Amino acid sequence: MGKRETSDFQENRSQDGNLWDSVKKTAFVLGTGLLTFAAFRNTLTWHLQRFWGASGDFWQSQWGKLHDYFGGNELALFSLGAMVIPSLSFWMYNAVLMIIDLTGKPNFITRYRIQIEKNDPVDSAKLRHAVITVLLNQLLISFPMVLLMYPFMKSRGNPCGTELPTFHWVLLELAVFVLVEEILFYYSHRLVHHPSLYKHVHKKHHEWTAPVGVVSLYAHPLEHILSNMLPPMVGPMLMGSHVATIMLWFCLALVSTTISHCGYHLPFLPSPEFHDFHHLKFNQCYGVLGVLDRLHGTDLVFKQTKAYDRHILLLNLTPLNQSIPETTKKSQ
Repeated sequence: MGKRETSDFQENRSQDGNLWDSVKKTAFVLGTGLLTFAAFRNTLTWHLQRFWGASGDFWQSQWGKLHDYFGGNELALFSLGAMVIPSLSFWMYNAVLMIIDLTGKPNFITRYRIQIEKNDPVDSAKLRHAVITVLLNQLLISFPMVLLMYPFMKSRGNPCGTELPTFHWVLLELAVFVLVEEILFYYSHRLVHHPSLYKHVHKKHHEWTAPVGVVSLYAHPLEHILSNMLPPMVGPMLMGSHVATIMLWFCLALVSTTISHCGYHLPFLPSPEFHDFHHLKFNQCYGVLGVLDRLHGTDLVFKQTKAYDRHILLLNLTPLNQSIPETTKKSQ
């Protein structure tokens, strides 16, 4: 066997080994998560039920009052839960972020900026254009898609029934939603990065190499459907979920994607380093959780950077750009 054939053989073995290692680690993470959930679900339920109400009836009674207030109008209830409240959560969070981005104040927030000296302050005209685009995407695409979702959910069951789902069932549904979103978002995101689609579709989103929160929904209409709407919608449609669960999930999804785009690695919030790096380099970190990026090797460059070292939950008040400064990259 020649040297070149030997080298190719070793490289193939190395790739197969990396793939198998990723599969094993993914299985380990998912398995550990399921075991942890099984072990602590009763304790977690007890604590949360104490927070919500000793008997767990508090939210059920509130839902009953809301149901009566709307006279059992299920379309109105579905629109409120799946459309109005999630949208309000998105804009309330982003209103705060936009004030910070436009003023560059307060310093105790801006000191956590990931890309130093970018958007300091943000271009107001560029931000205004992004806001208008996001509003149009919501009014002309998001809201009609949610309304079309309603009859489908009706065919699956009773999405606005008077009885709320149990806490355990909501946890299970959320786990399914997260996995479905990871799969659909990763592959739809890879799709819009294809050269034939990138120039005409996804390039719009990547106008922001240093993103801000509202840019999470700043996209071409086709991308908004494929990557922003369908990944979080399909999970509830598969599970035939109650509108209360859909409301919770859509709020979580919108706040989560805002955090991923906000440009600040704030204490006690999920790390946005992963997706921020995607905006900076374009061809890395396509997913949400990072599981499929690891499986497909689309995070290899990311792992060689300081951004990877900073991709942690910040549990103190020292900005990570200070505790892990951008000096030299890891040796490969």
